[in-house]
Amino acid sequence: MIALVFATIDIAYKLATPADYHHARSRLTALAIGALVVGLIVFVPRFPSRVAVIGAAIAAGGALGNLISLLAWSRGVPDPIVVQGATSGVAFNLADVFAFVGDALLLSAVVLHGVRHRARLRQPA
Repeated sequence: MIALVFATIDIAYKLATPADYHHARSRLTALAIGALVVGLIVFVPRFPSRVAVIGAAIAAGGALGNLISLLAWSRGVPDPIVVQGATSGVAFNLADVFAFVGDALLLSAVVLHGVRHRARLRQPA
């Protein structure tokens, strides 16, 4: 449910905000993004950390937002957020932000879990 909320926020923002920049993605990329979304939704909830699950849901929402955009926009995924420096810039969208923040939260939770349960890491699998 959280993933759908973040994907919806991203799509609504892309629809409401004109984008001069787009990034193209191949069909193979779309397949990989779809597999990532499924993996995050299916496997991470088995991990014993609510923070990890929330991070995965946010990341899945970002990935889902970009997947929907990839399928919906013929020019590629719109990047309505542009930050320009003195000589160059970067263009991105909310889905990219959600994926980055969600991944950071997920990985931080996994590392923290590993630190808290160090002794269990030494047990044979």
